Amino acid sequence: MSGFSVNWLDLREPADQAARHKGLATTLVNFLQADADISPIIVDLGSGTGSTLRALTGLGAQQCVWRLVDHDPALLNEALRRHSQGEIVEDYQADLQEVDALPLGGAALLSASALFDLVSEELVDALIARLRTQPTAIYAALNYDGRTEWTPVHPLDEAVLMAFNQDQRRDKGMGPALGPDAAGYMQSMLENAGYRVLTGDSAWLLGPDQQALVADLIRGIRTAVADDDALSAAALDEWQAFRLSHAASGHGLIGHIDVLAFPPTD
Repeated sequence: MSGFSVNWLDLREPADQAARHKGLATTLVNFLQADADISPIIVDLGSGTGSTLRALTGLGAQQCVWRLVDHDPALLNEALRRHSQGEIVEDYQADLQEVDALPLGGAALLSASALFDLVSEELVDALIARLRTQPTAIYAALNYDGRTEWTPVHPLDEAVLMAFNQDQRRDKGMGPALGPDAAGYMQSMLENAGYRVLTGDSAWLLGPDQQALVADLIRGIRTAVADDDALSAAALDEWQAFRLSHAASGHGLIGHIDVLAFPPTD
């Protein structure tokens, strides 16, 4: 799996927190806090530095046991450093593709943020098959859905978006990625397995206050589409320069969808 730096995760977290669908997150917190005598176990896949933990505790999820699972020990160490007090936090370094080895036993919730657009259909199917045997809810937040809109517009925006969405489907280390299809695929598979599924829009709405994030994002998109035969290097350089010149004044929408699924009751 492609790694992410602490700097990038910190840069995007405010946009993530603002974008999360508050209705779904509140519904989830109410589910977790329904029994005051139970400390629900939350397994957070691809946990990074603990952004999902911060988001849900900020909305009232208390007395939970967090199992943070990531392949990167440096991110796990940073998560532990940031949450050494006030929460019960366990760290697990693991290959997320080894579904049978993930610490899912007894979990009330499987959560993940900005993860499932990076994984394959096979991994989603394996997770659902394993969780179907236990009463575990699923919260998959911030799944990229293929929408990107910029103002002011540039003539190359549409072509760059098409190339970027194609790149989002390549193998990121966990099989051919679902990319923009992640939320729809998860909803379909979960409903087929008997889950009650709720979805909500969680688009990033970016403006001058997110100049640094926008600049990093533009450079990342430029790198991702560099090998697309339909786009010349000169045209991409001009597009990048235009977009960067408006990072402090323009606006952007990056589409995401949150998925919340409650387990079958049979």
